[in-house]
Amino acid sequence: MRAGVLSDDQVIEFLNENFINVWVSNVELERTPRKQAYMARRRKELSKTFDRTHPLAKAIMEGWKEHSPVDCLVIAPEYDVMGKLPLNDFFDACFRSGTPEEDAYLKFLEDSLDGKLPGFNDETSGAASSDLRVVLNSEQTEQEILDILRTPRYGYQDYTVVEIDATAFEDGGTLIINIRMGTAKPGGPFDLYDSDTKLPTKGYPDDALTSAWDIPSGQIGRIRHCFDEGKVFKLGATGTWFNEKGSINAFHAKVSVEAD
Repeated sequence: MRAGVLSDDQVIEFLNENFINVWVSNVELERTPRKQAYMARRRKELSKTFDRTHPLAKAIMEGWKEHSPVDCLVIAPEYDVMGKLPLNDFFDACFRSGTPEEDAYLKFLEDSLDGKLPGFNDETSGAASSDLRVVLNSEQTEQEILDILRTPRYGYQDYTVVEIDATAFEDGGTLIINIRMGTAKPGGPFDLYDSDTKLPTKGYPDDALTSAWDIPSGQIGRIRHCFDEGKVFKLGATGTWFNEKGSINAFHAKVSVEAD
């Protein structure tokens, strides 16, 4: 890094103007079993070690990629991870695309500040529908979604929308959505709508078919909705109004239909 992107004047200037730059050793965070065993011995010799229960430490551990030796993370003052960049993957991608490393790294920083959550799409592409669309039928009665929600200003809505296509169930059924929140600070309400309902951007979700209100960080919730004929639904996920505006959290939703 020091001989590459961190030797670029434009990158350094952008970092110094917009960030508090720190680094933490993987040894201190006990990232592997070998490092855990080493730190267990070191604690007997040291009067003070890194506090792994601190919110910053938790954010780092939430953001790193398994088996990545070095990760660059952008973390908000509220300890929400805004961008994640495993550096081995970064260097490989730059080599394959021919993109200068300093340009790609600067874009990563800018996208993080713009709320585009770089690195999150890579993480969810294999585990969830990248277009946030679920299609259920008799052969596939269950599907999973992994994405993020963002906290709006108080009194407003800022939905991450999941389209749920259950038209194959012509005689209706019961739509079941099991939701688990990530471990970042914001909790989240989830509102289910008919596909032709215009989603509100302000006020309470009065037109929602049903809701799971304010599922806390790290906790689970469920939506159940009976329908008489096949149709398309929209699930809106947003942050609870009582959290910091713009703060984010991940959510995992398992969507299924029990046919009548």
